Amino acid sequence: MFAAAMAAILVTMFLALVRAFRGPTVFDRVQAVNMMGTKTVLLIAVSGFLTGRPEWLDLAILYALMNFIGVIALLRFSRFGDLSGDEEGEAAPAVVPEGADGGA
Repeated sequence: MFAAAMAAILVTMFLALVRAFRGPTVFDRVQAVNMMGTKTVLLIAVSGFLTGRPEWLDLAILYALMNFIGVIALLRFSRFGDLSGDEEGEAAPAVVPEGADGGA
């Protein structure tokens, strides 16, 4: 059962890879990369149970968190061109602690 699940996951990973290369838009490619990350998490979890190492679930959860943060950063960068910009496309103002300006 686990071997069949791994084979199905690998097939869907291949289809996501095809979508990542074909596009046509950047958001289609980002969605395909996100799908690859999700399928990788499933592959780690299934292979962990197939080999009798269920502690690989911790690695799968860590990879899922990294995938989520990476996709959010990629979408933010593709929209604003900068990871620190706000919604109008301007850079976020620097926060100066009170009293750090030399009393001016």
